[in-house]
Amino acid sequence: MLKLHYNLEKVSMGLVGAIIAVASVGGIVEIAPLFTIEETVEIPDDMRPHTPLELAGREIYIREGCYACHSQMVRSLADELDRYGPYSLAAESAWDHPMLWGSKRTGPDLARLGEKYSDAWHVAHLIDPRSVIPVSIMPAYPWLTRDLDTGLIEDNLAALARLGVPYDDAMINNAMADARAQSQPDSDRADSVRDRYGEDIAVRAFDGDPSRLTELDALVAYLQSLGTLTDDAHEMFGEDAQ
Repeated sequence: MLKLHYNLEKVSMGLVGAIIAVASVGGIVEIAPLFTIEETVEIPDDMRPHTPLELAGREIYIREGCYACHSQMVRSLADELDRYGPYSLAAESAWDHPMLWGSKRTGPDLARLGEKYSDAWHVAHLIDPRSVIPVSIMPAYPWLTRDLDTGLIEDNLAALARLGVPYDDAMINNAMADARAQSQPDSDRADSVRDRYGEDIAVRAFDGDPSRLTELDALVAYLQSLGTLTDDAHEMFGEDAQ
């Protein structure tokens, strides 16, 4: 066997061919079983899609490059479980287009951030990070106080629906109104948002001013939703949902 390996190493193309053959066998063993099942990810029964306001906040999160410094995937390592909670499940990001798992942590992971801090804390942190964390190196985003542009919200929901996210016609047609209503808890349409997306969604003035719909409203609503779209991970580990 050693002699065969020695002779193979002297023939470069033969060695390349052997590497390809071995890698192909390993790939087939891993990939072939996937063709025998209908789905590789089982969606939890309590999973909900992002609301229009949260989805608008996600677009702002991407626009501002937050994913470059923050991951959204808790790994199954002891120190991460102690710090962040249950490790991330594939189902939790099954409806994310694009996914925002990230690969770098200049700042902490955000997969379980939802409702960990108050809305006021998030607003202060986004406007002036050093006001709440003196040693923070995060840049400030003072322009997020401007009004939210809702012109593309319906189109965004319709596009995601074509990709398999369970947005129905009522959700799409009422997207603009629902985005505003989620930040106005005393409005007549607030209950309609809960009817479409569930009683547990946060309906409040995220930036503290219900008279305006701002980019802060959208981004804070998105941050507060992270890790709350399903309780599946917490139930698997026998923990209370946060």
